[in-house]
Amino acid sequence: MDLSPQTCYNRPMKISTIYQKSIKDPTTKSVLKMGSSNKKLGFKITSKRWTGKRLYSLTLIERETCPTTCHHWNDCYGNNMPFAHRFSTIGLLPKLTEEIESLMQKHKEGIVIRLHVLGDFMTEEYVRFWEQMLFDYPKLCLFGYTARKGDNVANAIWLMNNRFNERCVIRHSGNKDYDSDWSYAAEESFEGASFDCPEQTGKLKDCASCGLCWTTKKTVRFQTH
Repeated sequence: MDLSPQTCYNRPMKISTIYQKSIKDPTTKSVLKMGSSNKKLGFKITSKRWTGKRLYSLTLIERETCPTTCHHWNDCYGNNMPFAHRFSTIGLLPKLTEEIESLMQKHKEGIVIRLHVLGDFMTEEYVRFWEQMLFDYPKLCLFGYTARKGDNVANAIWLMNNRFNERCVIRHSGNKDYDSDWSYAAEESFEGASFDCPEQTGKLKDCASCGLCWTTKKTVRFQTH
């Protein structure tokens, strides 16, 4: 299933990754990567919330799946990730369904999926897929960030956050204090109420041992990449 009309292996670089050879067919490889393969993420959750679950991540194609309003469209940190495997959306959902079922059987405490190392929620259908996964698997949790704002995709993410507020925390990328609609992920220039990412400042070794992004609604501030 092609979730995005922009998905193409020969796309002009300005609206896709600059590393076209890094795009992978999801039907040929595992798309959910163990957090231990990324030192920033970690694997076994030891934070107070979601303790004992195992952390996995999904990486999509930057720009192709992102809103054109993203303020990091040109300087996306994917520009500095030539070796990352980015997965096409063609055939993605059946493969995710298969892998999530397998991982849920393997990890009795459940899993946490980081959405997305690169890329974003590209369609409402894609958001509804994750909502269905949360419904089907009560021990599945999601966290991540989105540049979607003020469109139907953002509204679908907001509904998912609220329907599964104990197990789904998708923050909006923006320099704002927490409000009744969203939690935010800000840049280091932000001067409002916030906390600095403990992994980036060296206070904690990884996301799995921190968990603040999914335990507090306060704005998290990230160092500029």
